[in-house]
Amino acid sequence: MYFTKYKSYLNLIVLTLLSTLFFWLIFYFNLPGKIGFGDVSLETVFSNYDGPNYMVIAKCGYNKDCIGPNFSLPQPLEYYPAHFPGYPLLIKFFNNFTTGPKAMIFSTLFGSFFLSLILFKFFKLYLKEKKAYWLTIVFLFFPARFFVLRQVGAPETWFLATTIASIFYFKKDKILLSAIYAALAQTFKTPAILLVAAYGVIAIQEWVVNKKFLIVFKKYFPYVLVPFTIVFIFYLYFLQTGNPLAYFQSGDNFHLNYLPYLVFISTKSWINTIWLEDIVYIFLFSMYGVYRLVKKYKFDITAIYPLVFTLATLLVAHRDISRYISPVYPFLLLSYQKYFNRKSSKIILILLIPAIVLYAINFVSGNTAPISDWTNYL
Repeated sequence: MYFTKYKSYLNLIVLTLLSTLFFWLIFYFNLPGKIGFGDVSLETVFSNYDGPNYMVIAKCGYNKDCIGPNFSLPQPLEYYPAHFPGYPLLIKFFNNFTTGPKAMIFSTLFGSFFLSLILFKFFKLYLKEKKAYWLTIVFLFFPARFFVLRQVGAPETWFLATTIASIFYFKKDKILLSAIYAALAQTFKTPAILLVAAYGVIAIQEWVVNKKFLIVFKKYFPYVLVPFTIVFIFYLYFLQTGNPLAYFQSGDNFHLNYLPYLVFISTKSWINTIWLEDIVYIFLFSMYGVYRLVKKYKFDITAIYPLVFTLATLLVAHRDISRYISPVYPFLLLSYQKYFNRKSSKIILILLIPAIVLYAINFVSGNTAPISDWTNYL
């Protein structure tokens, strides 16, 4: 009975593990080299951006006197505070059991476990278990950009897992627990503040409808943990760099603009290409998917959060929009779940898996930091 109750959860853990091990083994045995990608190895996965940056922070924090003499990545030392400390702390923890590069990808793997399980629980709030289970399996592979983020050194699995956990417990009316997860999300990525903005929209709507300011204020007050987390991170920057505002002085790292769609100006830094049609389709499916959510759920956090995040992403000028908008993907799966659960769609998605894997191999093979000596990363 116990096994039957948790069978779906166990299956998701196994599928998450197998899909990741499969990808790592492709590089371990240099299978891409046999089909024309050039020689690769597991070090190719280790060196995929931004993984090495996080490994450096796990070793040195943000201390320039440690980073400068020991690491030779091309970016200036001022760039490291652009990376929040949550993910490096996880690498540092796993580094107690294995070497730095392995600690990094194990950190991502455990984030994938957490993400798969909490996403399944979240989907079950809206769907029958069978449909929720299938949607979670879909998210193991699709969208393809997030499949890459599951395999390399990246904080997105933890960022998205803590974000979904916060929303899940908000829906369960466990506000303190929701606020704690929102604060944890803030330690991984700066866009976590958009989750607080979404809660703020809902709080204002409740205040307007109920006209009970003190009750609404008391309910949402725990989310003050998120700005406190930002203050703590900036204090950490002060201790290690002497500059509490080091994040804002980390170089060419700010891609938000006052106007939308500036991503299509190819002369901007971090774009530098005219091949941008795919971003039009990303915006199309995101905006229509969010419209469907808002139409169905109105002022539910499941609609408001992806709405806020999508609107913010329209202001981002960066080639990698598919990564920037990745926190919206689970909500888009929910929006389009009727189509994803059709038999024809299931067959097509399964047929697409080889294409997704080849895309991921190509991406990982070409997105590497120039590391010739791994000694200081171990």
